[in-house]
Amino acid sequence: MSAHKVNSMFRGRRDLARAAAGSLLLGWPASEVVPKSFGDGLKPLVGQGGAGKGVGRAKACIVLFMWGGPAQQDTWDMKPGAPLEFRGQFQPISTTVPGLQICQHLPQLASRAEQLCVIRSMTHDDVNHTTAPHWLLTGRKSPGDTGLPLDRDWPSIGSVLSQRGYGSGPLPPFVSMMPVVPNGAPRFVEQSHGQGAGWLGPIYNPLRIDADASLPDYKVGEFSLQPDLSADRLQRRQSLNAALQSATAGADTTGQVSSSVVGMNEQYRRAFELLGSPHVTAAFDLTQESPQTRERYGMNIHGQSVLQARRLVEAGVPIVTVFWPNDGITNVSVYWDTHSRNFIDLSTRLCPVTDQAFSALLDDLTERGMLDETLVLWTGEMGRTPRVGQSVVGGAGAGRDGRDHWPKLFSSVLAGGGIRGGAVYGASDRYAAEPADSPVSPADLVATIYHQLGIDPHSLIYDRLGRPVTLCEGQILHALL
Repeated sequence: MSAHKVNSMFRGRRDLARAAAGSLLLGWPASEVVPKSFGDGLKPLVGQGGAGKGVGRAKACIVLFMWGGPAQQDTWDMKPGAPLEFRGQFQPISTTVPGLQICQHLPQLASRAEQLCVIRSMTHDDVNHTTAPHWLLTGRKSPGDTGLPLDRDWPSIGSVLSQRGYGSGPLPPFVSMMPVVPNGAPRFVEQSHGQGAGWLGPIYNPLRIDADASLPDYKVGEFSLQPDLSADRLQRRQSLNAALQSATAGADTTGQVSSSVVGMNEQYRRAFELLGSPHVTAAFDLTQESPQTRERYGMNIHGQSVLQARRLVEAGVPIVTVFWPNDGITNVSVYWDTHSRNFIDLSTRLCPVTDQAFSALLDDLTERGMLDETLVLWTGEMGRTPRVGQSVVGGAGAGRDGRDHWPKLFSSVLAGGGIRGGAVYGASDRYAAEPADSPVSPADLVATIYHQLGIDPHSLIYDRLGRPVTLCEGQILHALL
């Protein structure tokens, strides 16, 4: 949801809305248990050991989502022995891990491979860009096609963490970096399923940041009081708001309160917590970083978004998702969706940028003593066709120098958070077309992430009708731990 859409909900109390900056009113854990009469997914999760948090190695998670589908054979799963039309133009380079080679355009990551766990056997069956992310972000197949409302999705990992009470203080527990490139490619990423709370309820949606963190005037919301709004006036307004909420609750004779009403009240409470908080202001102030640190990440939209994610995690936010921005050439090659210009774009606007930002994040987390407790996931929603120029049913075709959609095989990379570094899990066939060993479903990957964050992936969660369902049906990949 964009900021201007959320702001429209608060025009009745415009000062509060202006100070809270609209989209910042989403994603905090509730202060009280939501009434059981909701029956819309807002009940506590229940695991075999009861509700609450489990014991996990990771305290936070940063998801680097390469929307569009990176080509596995041109990044993490090189096939130098395959025919040219399959292996492509790039050469493999050695890494710090004996026997592990990756693309020549990822040299900084190659020198840090001992911190990485590369999964080369990811697989699913969804060829669509807007529904396939649902797999990776929730561990569940999308319940419908691209036209299904997003509030019918399964809840994302971040929304489940929010519902479980992860995070503390005024900062939200779930932040989504989705920066906008002016005059860039269409914003397909906004339509991606699985990015929010789905049927768990809007109160657990992420705070979404569309701003470009690389700009000198980068700013997320207004956290200080307006000049004409004193602390005393704010306190009186807060008291009035609380009185109105009590009156509304008292007028209800059925005992049933809609989730939207509770959600709105909770958002107002959280908005008050944000105002004037120096902790919140500092978390979003990238000027507090040294120029050297900012340059290490790259002075571009993605690099600075990754730096913002690190600052948020350091400030106590449990999970941040950084989506790749809407760059590229419309109808040719956008995001990581390289239907044409596959090798040109990978070698210029894609691999070098992610190589720099991901490497800087690893170094930064290590230097700050945070990597062991921060789980980092680098992934796209699918891979790309084994043969250059190959088109598939349901894809969008491929030019002579491009690759089409390919969900049958792709690579994901994990680091930190108790994950074993310097490892490769699974293997693909000689053409990077299908898993040859140890296939991994998105459900397995998400189950492993939940486990590392201290949540039993097989615990129960309640859907819109109040029915208990298993949170994630994947298997924990113990070999990675």
